[in-house]
Amino acid sequence: MQKSKIQKIKDKILLVGRQIKVSIKTRTQTKKGKVLFVIGLLVIGILVYFFWGMPLPTKLTSSQPAISTKLFDRNGKLIYEIFAQKKRSPIPLSDIPQSIKDATIAVEDKDFYRHGGFSIRGITRAAYNIFFKDKLQGGSTLTQQLVKTSLLTPERTIRRKVRELVLSLSVELIYSKDEILEMYLNRIPYGSTAYGVEAASELYFGKNVKDLSLTESALLAGLTAAPTAYSPFGANPQKAYDRQKTVLRRMVEDKYITSEEEQKALEEKIVFAEFNPPMAIHFALWIKEQLAEIYGDEVVEKGGLRVTTTLDLEIQEATEKAVAEEVGKLAKQNVKNGVAMVTRPGTGEILAMVGSRDYNATDEDGKVNVLFAKRQPGSSIKPINYAMALRDKKITASSPLLDVPTCFLVTGQESYCPKNYDGTFRGIVQTRFALGNSLNIPAVRVLSLNGIAPFVEFAREMGLTTLSDPKNYGLSLTLGGGEVRPYDMATAFGVFANAGVKKPLFAIQKVTDWKDKVLFTHENSETDEVRILTPEVTFLISHILYDNNARSAAFGEHSYLNVSGHPEVSVKTGTTNDRRDNWTIGYTPQILAVSWVGNNDNSEMKGAVSGVSGASPIWNRVIKKALDKSEDGAYDKANKGHSWPQQPGGVLGRNICADNGNLPADTQNPGCPLRFEYFLEEKVGAGALIERKPVGVDRTTGMMANTKTPPELIDTADHTLLTDPLNSLYCMDCPNPMANSTVKYYD
Repeated sequence: MQKSKIQKIKDKILLVGRQIKVSIKTRTQTKKGKVLFVIGLLVIGILVYFFWGMPLPTKLTSSQPAISTKLFDRNGKLIYEIFAQKKRSPIPLSDIPQSIKDATIAVEDKDFYRHGGFSIRGITRAAYNIFFKDKLQGGSTLTQQLVKTSLLTPERTIRRKVRELVLSLSVELIYSKDEILEMYLNRIPYGSTAYGVEAASELYFGKNVKDLSLTESALLAGLTAAPTAYSPFGANPQKAYDRQKTVLRRMVEDKYITSEEEQKALEEKIVFAEFNPPMAIHFALWIKEQLAEIYGDEVVEKGGLRVTTTLDLEIQEATEKAVAEEVGKLAKQNVKNGVAMVTRPGTGEILAMVGSRDYNATDEDGKVNVLFAKRQPGSSIKPINYAMALRDKKITASSPLLDVPTCFLVTGQESYCPKNYDGTFRGIVQTRFALGNSLNIPAVRVLSLNGIAPFVEFAREMGLTTLSDPKNYGLSLTLGGGEVRPYDMATAFGVFANAGVKKPLFAIQKVTDWKDKVLFTHENSETDEVRILTPEVTFLISHILYDNNARSAAFGEHSYLNVSGHPEVSVKTGTTNDRRDNWTIGYTPQILAVSWVGNNDNSEMKGAVSGVSGASPIWNRVIKKALDKSEDGAYDKANKGHSWPQQPGGVLGRNICADNGNLPADTQNPGCPLRFEYFLEEKVGAGALIERKPVGVDRTTGMMANTKTPPELIDTADHTLLTDPLNSLYCMDCPNPMANSTVKYYD
């Protein structure tokens, strides 16, 4: 019976095995032979480890089928699907404009036509990062990028880098440079579902690649390094433009274009194809960017991730509708854009995120997520200023703060003379009413008490990450003279809502692969929580912001700051003096909402855009929706039915004199009209010094005399003087106390 082919193969394998066995026995009889044998085994082992199962370079195809990544809201509803279907439109190299070829080579691989598949400079840089910075980074050439995306998995390991290098050398031997460039431009991902320049050109510009301008070519060429991060349709479109500038600069350096052509390209306005975004588009793109930073673009777009987020689609839908409709009502006031975000302060979860009124808006570049943009906060930053002074016991909730014409002298700066929003002065105003009615002059006086540098440090601790060197700011910082992000303001006000504890915001609860293997689960860690303020201090701030009576003089008794069915909300508005930014931020322990309206280009809003208009109607609608759902038991059931704010043990309530803030026993008028106020138990009452003593008064103005008043115009008599926390004197019974003499002092 003849042997089968399989049996013949087995016999040959056995014969070879016996020969190897004899050879090994012969060669390892000496010490040198044994050493060489061990070295040989190690070499074979290394070769098997690195190259076993490695694909052939002739098979430039994807190693596995692409599976879309899906984002779900907290209740399992689909929000967004990434890479649902790959779009490719291969075209020959001859049909691809020279501008896209030159731009790609300039920014990705300037030595493409000179190297043999790898760059010595790139490998040196990668080795340095691996051995000295413990960071696996590739100095990838175009050939390596082609191999990585077409033949290998996206894992970041040394084994894969070695395979990538060997395959790149092989590809360079098999294919010409033009063939490699053609495959690269037809296969490389450009973001979203676009693979290859033709698909990318259609996606972003709605045109064929042959019709691309230099400007458009430079933008596309810049995407391939990090398609998610640099996408003009992504979470931060500005990165696409910044990357485009880099590409054009490199093209000038490599003499592909002239400086004049670069400048002309930068001045050309890019018109993008219209994109029909799903709900929560800014949120989805922000999540995608976070995933890409962790898992890489390849995994995010083809790896089939399943992501459970913190978003509540029901609240998200109501928020998007509120922003679009309320901003639409402000067209005559030159208001073109608005944003809003809803969070759970107790956990840091983001329930809704709307980064612009319309993602496709061209007049305001709606693709920009303004929640992460730097804007001036106006008066909405004042509670942080007052909280610091209360914490340090420099003031109490009843301290008499002077609201009089005041010029502040800060060393090295020009004299600063702020005004109130309505242009009037009120004389003595206690802390509760100064903050509640958002008066500017008392707030500046409080910042002068705190000091600019200590306040900047404290505000950064609260979460305002964009505040920088204190030397960059003056006393106008408490009126919005710095730039902050709406996202960070939500973090900072979350400290008030969460009884003094700062919790970082987050949006991803769980990540699994498509087979349901858990890759990540968010876990609340005590190390992520930082106590910034005591519950006693946050109670005082929250109670003032909750007190409709404390703000009614400026905002009226009935305004959008009162939420129907929810009288427990603490809230603060903010409008910059030049009317370029308008804010409303409010919270309970269960829900926090922040809203902003304005214009991306910083153009001034017109008309009656103030604390009780503009952003507040958006805020009112959004927080009511979220609180209604919270009342139904969706969030924080444990706090349901509790009063807000909840008075902690270290806070005392006392009757005080309504005119000066002191306890009746500390004033010259024990029969003064009374009101009720809360205090830290260590510092009760205002403690303001009130005394009667001779003082000179200018008989022509009725104000206290100063060094410039002519002696013949001074009348000296006994008057009642109050000393405020800054040791400034105020004449309580002068003929013209409201126009008291300008107080000057150094910060």
